[in-house]
Amino acid sequence: MGSRAFGLATDGSDTDVRGVFLAPTALFWRFEKPPTHVEGPAPEQFSWELERFCSLALRANPNILECLHSPLVEHVDDTGRELLSLRGAFLSLRAHDTFARYALGQRKKLEADVRTHGAPRWKHAMHLLRLLTSARDLLRTGALTIGVGEQREPLLAVKRGEVSWEEVERRMVRLATETDEAAARSPLPPEPEHARVEDFLVRVRRASALRDSAGSQ
Repeated sequence: MGSRAFGLATDGSDTDVRGVFLAPTALFWRFEKPPTHVEGPAPEQFSWELERFCSLALRANPNILECLHSPLVEHVDDTGRELLSLRGAFLSLRAHDTFARYALGQRKKLEADVRTHGAPRWKHAMHLLRLLTSARDLLRTGALTIGVGEQREPLLAVKRGEVSWEEVERRMVRLATETDEAAARSPLPPEPEHARVEDFLVRVRRASALRDSAGSQ
């Protein structure tokens, strides 16, 4: 994830790794449930249990959807491949609201930095422009693209502080307007395919339970 997945990595960029794991079904039968997420074991690593991941993706959580559509996959098993094949089932017009709310929160933080320090955190400004562009294009096309492509150098110029805050603000306002316009005629469905995702989760849970049962005999 992060700059390496977006195509914005430089020599000093971290390697952010995100994952999805399946907790054995039998663990859910106990009073103490398995964790919904796990940090580590190495720095910049974080994983979600499958059900939590799917729940957040159905709500169009921006970080989760970007994880699901990352072009860089280090390891995937059969369950993971099926999850990836369902990527389109999670996409809906809900993304307009969730991406917009996330972007608004990030913009308020940048504005607070400008008031306090006279300048924003340029790296955060770069990523906000990237997010707004991604949201606009998702609503226009119905597909979530992670890599920034030809926008790499213009975005890195923002990160280096080579673009004025006034110009960055103008770009943010323009992208937000274009995102709203795209939502009005987007090919995305109003809601995600909840039943299709749930069927997948039930099948995976059932298969896990059967494996546990066979192993205990």
